[in-house]
Amino acid sequence: MDTIKYLLSEDQMPTAWYNIQADLPKPVPPVLHPGTHQPITPQDLEPLFPAALIEQEVSRDRDIEIPEEVQQIYRQWRPTPLYRARRLEQVLDTPAKIYYKYEGVSPSGSHKPNTAVPQAYYNKMAGVKRLTTETGAGQWGSSLAFAGSLFGLEVEVYMVKVSYEQKPYRRALMESYGARAIASPSSQTEAGRQILQANPDSTGSLGIAIGEAVEVAAQDENTKYALGSVLNHVLLHQTVIGLETLAQLEMAGDYPDIIVGCTGGGSNFAGIAFPFIGAQLRGDRPVRCIAVEPAACPTLTKGQYAYDFGDTAHLTPLVKMHTLGSTFVPQGFHAGGLRYHGMAPLLSHLLQLGHIEPTAYPQLSCFAAGVTFARTEGILPAPEANHAVKGAIDAALHCKQAGESKTILFNLCGHGHFDMQAYIDYQAGKLRDLEYSSEEVAMALAGLPVVP
Repeated sequence: MDTIKYLLSEDQMPTAWYNIQADLPKPVPPVLHPGTHQPITPQDLEPLFPAALIEQEVSRDRDIEIPEEVQQIYRQWRPTPLYRARRLEQVLDTPAKIYYKYEGVSPSGSHKPNTAVPQAYYNKMAGVKRLTTETGAGQWGSSLAFAGSLFGLEVEVYMVKVSYEQKPYRRALMESYGARAIASPSSQTEAGRQILQANPDSTGSLGIAIGEAVEVAAQDENTKYALGSVLNHVLLHQTVIGLETLAQLEMAGDYPDIIVGCTGGGSNFAGIAFPFIGAQLRGDRPVRCIAVEPAACPTLTKGQYAYDFGDTAHLTPLVKMHTLGSTFVPQGFHAGGLRYHGMAPLLSHLLQLGHIEPTAYPQLSCFAAGVTFARTEGILPAPEANHAVKGAIDAALHCKQAGESKTILFNLCGHGHFDMQAYIDYQAGKLRDLEYSSEEVAMALAGLPVVP
């Protein structure tokens, strides 16, 4: 397997990230300037990102070296374990083999430090003093807070208000790392004030929080913006997950027929799937990749593939992606990390090329799957990860019905130890399935920018 070249012989950890843009049969549509509708230049992005990350965003190199200082920090928890879910297989009585890559062993409990650490590193090397960002469930915010503490950077996190209220422990973790958490929409930015003026009771959205964080970064030369998903360089950093998994499965003498991951912005799904999709694009064996999203925010299954803003305040460039409209505010279901109106351009592009299969589930069935997983494998998944668990269970049950012995791999992207109130509400019967509002989505899509 050609991925062995990415791994250190002594500890089986990647020394380079994998860039799927090198293997795409057709390039991703360009990012456009919101004013001119012309492809943006690196200079357009300099107010928000350091040069090294801008270079990674547009690179077509297949291998991008991981800096030694970042590797040293990765070694605190990487390589992460790959488990065979034998007890789950027995309970399901399936002929399928189920493997899961467990990213919950990181300091913040999810896959997010895989990109938070290099983003903090490159900003520190560029002389940046402060980072602003947004967070939904709090996993990204706590991960960037952790990374900021390692490199002496101030971190300011705009946390979607419904999650700010639902998840006080995530907020406390951010503050313990030294970050400042702010409920979004807030009165501290023009973007936030406009939302509050129109709707004082707004529960917030990732699009709103992104707008606030971008506004603050763009106004201060010592501040840059950090994003936890969607962008090419973020998905690039997450490929350490799949690269490790390739090597681990090779040691086990196995290879997946089906890969499952939850999708909000696309980073953890890309992390587990891109190295396998890349191998397929280079002529290796095919693999079925299932992207699972919440029915209350069905970006891939119900969204439109079009140019749109990444934020509600329309401060970001235009990217072509599957979108529900930048002004769409999803309901406050507990998988806060999956409440984003758009999807990573790379994932959207691969869907258009036919390499990804999307599906959507309501939250109650996902929590039921998470509880089943906890009672068999002993790990309580985050609400976001429950979507991947549900997808893997459904795939295994289909194998049982069809009498097929297939290998299923999914990414358990984080634990649910800071999401216990969600499980308390589920066990008490207080949760309900929430559907997205087709009327609100239609209104949001009606406001899509007109791009020639």
